[in-house]
Amino acid sequence: MDWQISEDTVPSAPITEADARSLLGRPPATGAWRDGDPVGDRRFAAFGEFRTENGERLPGFRLAYETWGELAPARDNAVLILHALTGDSHVRGAAGPGHPTAGWWGDLVGPGAAIDTDRWFVVAPNMLGGCQGSTGPASIAPDGYEWAARFPYLTIRDQVGAQAHLADALGIGRWAAVIGGSMGGMHALEWAVGHPDRVERAAILSSPPITTADQIASNTVQADTIRMDPRFAGGAFYDAGDGDGPHRGLALARRMAMLSYRSPTELNQRFQRSWQSGVSPLGHGGRFAVESYLDFHGNKFTRRFDANSYLTLVEAMNSHDVGRDRDGVEDALRRVTATTLVLGVDSDRLFPVDGQHRIARGIPNTLDGDQAVVLSSDFGHDGFLIETAAVDHQLRRLFAV
Repeated sequence: MDWQISEDTVPSAPITEADARSLLGRPPATGAWRDGDPVGDRRFAAFGEFRTENGERLPGFRLAYETWGELAPARDNAVLILHALTGDSHVRGAAGPGHPTAGWWGDLVGPGAAIDTDRWFVVAPNMLGGCQGSTGPASIAPDGYEWAARFPYLTIRDQVGAQAHLADALGIGRWAAVIGGSMGGMHALEWAVGHPDRVERAAILSSPPITTADQIASNTVQADTIRMDPRFAGGAFYDAGDGDGPHRGLALARRMAMLSYRSPTELNQRFQRSWQSGVSPLGHGGRFAVESYLDFHGNKFTRRFDANSYLTLVEAMNSHDVGRDRDGVEDALRRVTATTLVLGVDSDRLFPVDGQHRIARGIPNTLDGDQAVVLSSDFGHDGFLIETAAVDHQLRRLFAV
């Protein structure tokens, strides 16, 4: 659950006048990618009927994905990269038509990088339920209207099941590595537990074995802020004009989430008690710099995401329990046969490192025994996106085995 795009994962900084000008104009009712928008580097794979864990039905679905490198004739060099809550398939590449931001992990994926595209065939899908090309609530249902709030409830396992369909369509029987951070780490762990014969290596970054009550509570409050926006209209907002969608609720949910992505140390050091302008926030109508920072990024988010999709994906995160119907977490983790890197960040207050240590203790073959690698960083949960040199080193260790 992190920002997942390069412009938003840089160290926090005060908002400039140029930043503020970049968001002039009314936000659209949805920031989802829609059919007819520029495709960019996306590819698409379409599939037939999909049954969810709880028996709901999608008559068909598609996944948007991007690839880098070449698949070897033996089909043994494929690497799956799985994004976090609000990410997408654009792991590497410039901003441009279809891609409003540059790739979110470009320092780690490419020729000569830790995930070397001269060696590996890299696949990155937008998860089922997302809003950047894969089937989700903003997609058109068979009756000609958006799925909206009718979209089926999804679990992490459902989303991995959809990814398995993509692997089959690409002719990939076994991944050389499955790599994910945050919500993507939930997917990577589910791949390693649920499909052990299809995963040679796994990297689980800043992700827990279960979503705890504390984390569900935070997600629930964010979801309620969206639903309480009068312009959410029960999810039926897609015909609203610019500025008339649920952007206030979505922006507030984003602001709340951001507080769990970064650490108190970073926010206190970056902003202290500074003002955004020369107008005092002490009863004179001014704002603290950190207020403007949160407001800017919340508003920016509404221009690239969909409120219904946010709800769908947050609920999928709440479903995460790798031990569910598997006799508990520890029994589930013993199923993993992949060589696994487990990594956490010491200042992560969203998914604290005790969860990563529990994963490491339970998986039979990790790089570091029963302890996760713990990065020291002031950046909190987003450290796995920002501390690229340290993550690069750890991924190279994984690919060396």
